[in-house]
Amino acid sequence: MPANEAASHSVRWEALKAEGAVLLTLHGGLNAASTPAAWEALEKELKGAGVSSLEIDASDLAYCDSAGLALLYYLYAGRMTPGATVRMSGLSSELQNLSGSFSIEDFQALRAHEPPRRSFPEEVGAATGAWLRDLREQVEFIGEVTVDLAGSVFRPRRMRWKEVFRVFETAGVNALPIVSLITMLVGMVIAFESAQPLAKLGAQVYVANLLGLVMSRELGPVMAAIMLAGRSGSAFAAELGTMKVNEELDALQTMGLSPIQFLVVQRVMAGILLTPVLTMYAMFAGLLGGVPVLLGLGFPLRMVLQQIQSAVHYGDLAEGLCKSVVFGTIVASVSCLRGLQTGVGPRAVGDSTTRSVVSSILLIILADAVIASVTYTLRK
Repeated sequence: MPANEAASHSVRWEALKAEGAVLLTLHGGLNAASTPAAWEALEKELKGAGVSSLEIDASDLAYCDSAGLALLYYLYAGRMTPGATVRMSGLSSELQNLSGSFSIEDFQALRAHEPPRRSFPEEVGAATGAWLRDLREQVEFIGEVTVDLAGSVFRPRRMRWKEVFRVFETAGVNALPIVSLITMLVGMVIAFESAQPLAKLGAQVYVANLLGLVMSRELGPVMAAIMLAGRSGSAFAAELGTMKVNEELDALQTMGLSPIQFLVVQRVMAGILLTPVLTMYAMFAGLLGGVPVLLGLGFPLRMVLQQIQSAVHYGDLAEGLCKSVVFGTIVASVSCLRGLQTGVGPRAVGDSTTRSVVSSILLIILADAVIASVTYTLRK
């Protein structure tokens, strides 16, 4: 019989048939790419062919990975030739040792499985149910954190302040370099982009006013919060998620300790305290990035500082700091919640980290829009 070839051109075989006996000779390599095509072709050729005995010659098999071993095990177990006597020869000693560890469940896991399809109403119902369950967990989490925070305020000894200061250092102080770099570049970009349009109006000096207002009201708190979410919030979620996967949170509950009181409250308190500090630093760094642009446009430093001072008032700083407190609470709480919601499996911690960053940034922008609309109405 002429040699058959899989679609990937990496494995070939010859099946010589004589009165119910089949000699199957394999050539080339069996890997994850070539095995599925070979598996399907061999099933079509051998099943229902009335094979009484099957001899597999693997002496010319140059390469075989776990997918190929699953195919060899499937052939050797007689699943393609029910009732037939199967013998295998020519398999290397390494592959013999590996094949000895296979079971019938292994090849079922390695074969391609098409995921079950659900109808559109089922998809909508499942998504709605998952959203409602998540909303319930969020409400319960907010309640527990609020109660524990209030109790720590009235009884400060309940708070583990050393842990708060540790988180303050790792999430705040260690984040100063990246916050400095990002906000300085943002301030520089704002100054460059606004200088040309304002020059057409003869108001280029008001770039300093614009820079001061934007950094104090919006970009200072928003950039600090986004940096906190991407750098430190993801770390919160990863830490708690790893503890959840390793069953350390279950051990705390077994010892009578609440994971929220023991782990979450400290991170939320640190987020509330450090975000205003990062915001003030981000405001200053943003202004520091825009001032050289204004100096390059020919304005003296004294005029630039006077324009910023005349534009930015205490109310603008208070607005930015109030936003930062809200953003810090959102980032720390959401990150800890996603960490506590970590599932099982090797991808669980990564999924929780991704969800924490995405949810935090989304809620930061949403809260910023709400606060901006409220403050605009109050200023009218």
